[in-house]
Amino acid sequence: MIIFGTRGYLYQLAVMTMVCGWCGNPSAHTLRKRVTKFTLFFVPLFPFSTKFATQCTFCGGEQKIPKEQAEALLAQHVASQDGNPFGQAPQQPGFAPGAQGQGQNPYQH
Repeated sequence: MIIFGTRGYLYQLAVMTMVCGWCGNPSAHTLRKRVTKFTLFFVPLFPFSTKFATQCTFCGGEQKIPKEQAEALLAQHVASQDGNPFGQAPQQPGFAPGAQGQGQNPYQH
């Protein structure tokens, strides 16, 4: 007996601010990639479907987009975020160079 089927995977590529086509609000949108893979004995072997979409976090509206548009949105977003697709890296307060001298603890008095 051969067991085969499919399995879906959902990847969140980026979160960006855009004007929603459904509700018209400027809000955060998630850029998502949905990949469906063929499985044999519950082992994913190869993808046979890849789709991209953006989803509004305000109203939940989802819009399917072509691969080229998704890649352009992702490249534009990564360029605006200095290489970090999810925003800026968290900064530790008081440890910036020149804050209170190099190598000093900012919490000491």
